[in-house]
Amino acid sequence: MGSITRFIDHHYRHFNAATLKDAARAYKAHIDSGKKMMVTLAGAMSTAELGLSLAAMIREDKVQAITCTGANLEEDVYNLVAHDYYERVPHYRYLTAADERALLERKLNRVTDTCIPEEEAMRRVESSLLGLWKSAAARGERRFPHQYFYELLCAG
Repeated sequence: MGSITRFIDHHYRHFNAATLKDAARAYKAHIDSGKKMMVTLAGAMSTAELGLSLAAMIREDKVQAITCTGANLEEDVYNLVAHDYYERVPHYRYLTAADERALLERKLNRVTDTCIPEEEAMRRVESSLLGLWKSAAARGERRFPHQYFYELLCAG
């Protein structure tokens, strides 16, 4: 039994915690019986860097498919090019309108407790995306934003 399993067995005994414990056991039994697992993500969970744990699970053949919104791909691209410039705002619940304005004037786009700097994220990929948008428009093609990000990544 692994250390995480021991921790959950000891600390997650009641209510919702016990439900997590039951779900973890069911997941393990599912995988151990040779069945496949698909993870479904809603929203831009990649911003939370969920990919770090998912990548390990994929490499260990514990997740065989992922279904998610296109927002995950966009957030991954921004994280890839601008992660080192993100700014945490731990007191985000108490920001005043003036505080929000100050962030905006610094070109920081706040997502809950973290600001993504526009110049380091969007502006780094903007010219490449603009070329894709213009080409698609010239051909009369309409696509979702994440489709352009995917094309951008595939183009290297």
